[in-house]
Amino acid sequence: MLLQEIITQLNEFCSPSLAEDWDNPGLQAGRTDLEVSSVYLAVDATSKVIEDAIRSDCDLILTHHPLLFNGVKHVTDKDYIGKRILTLLQNDMALFSMHTNFDVLAMAAEAADRLGLLDTQVLEVTYEDAISREGLGRIGALPEHMSLEECAQLVREKFAIPHVRFYGDPDQPLVRCAILPGSGHDEIDLALEKGADVMITGDITHHVGLDAVEKGICVIDAGHYGIEKIFVPYMKEFLEKQMPALEVHTAPEMEPFNEI
Repeated sequence: MLLQEIITQLNEFCSPSLAEDWDNPGLQAGRTDLEVSSVYLAVDATSKVIEDAIRSDCDLILTHHPLLFNGVKHVTDKDYIGKRILTLLQNDMALFSMHTNFDVLAMAAEAADRLGLLDTQVLEVTYEDAISREGLGRIGALPEHMSLEECAQLVREKFAIPHVRFYGDPDQPLVRCAILPGSGHDEIDLALEKGADVMITGDITHHVGLDAVEKGICVIDAGHYGIEKIFVPYMKEFLEKQMPALEVHTAPEMEPFNEI
């Protein structure tokens, strides 16, 4: 398949118009007339991911996070981003990203389904037309009443996360849950306003966690990668169903940090 054909199908599935204004999804590097037979899926286009994709003889890397966010003034081997762009181009590979447009369309809904949340609604509506309301995060009822500690254990189990942190009384009873994969600290107040007893997200800092508890909502920090890694199996299933001619490779699950 030509890369442009793949891009067209990806954009029809997950429109760039759903992305946040500050975001930069889409084609990061590569030729639209590139013939693609093999795709490599990952959350981030790290040097290791690119090297593995080259070894796997892939033509396209499809990531959740864009490599390019801010304006790039130079692409050289002296820059940690430029080096990766050069490696891609030197190997005639393309890089395409689906970020907040994927968050809005699929990420939060898939995460809520994995937890078994009931009667879910969009947490923060960012797109609305005559037939649909889409946005970031989901809020709904937990599948059964449980304590904060039990909910944290559920998150760890359903997303196969080595460790999760939580803020609040371990025995606090929970009924309603909000989930926003990635970095959702800015939506904690909204989750509280909508009646959530707990917010599940990532990248929670010391004061944000403490302040949330004081306001009356517990927080479970599953890490940024911890939940967003579901992008890889989700898109693997999508590609194999919608574009069966493509060979699909996936990055192994690996937390971006080590703990001792």
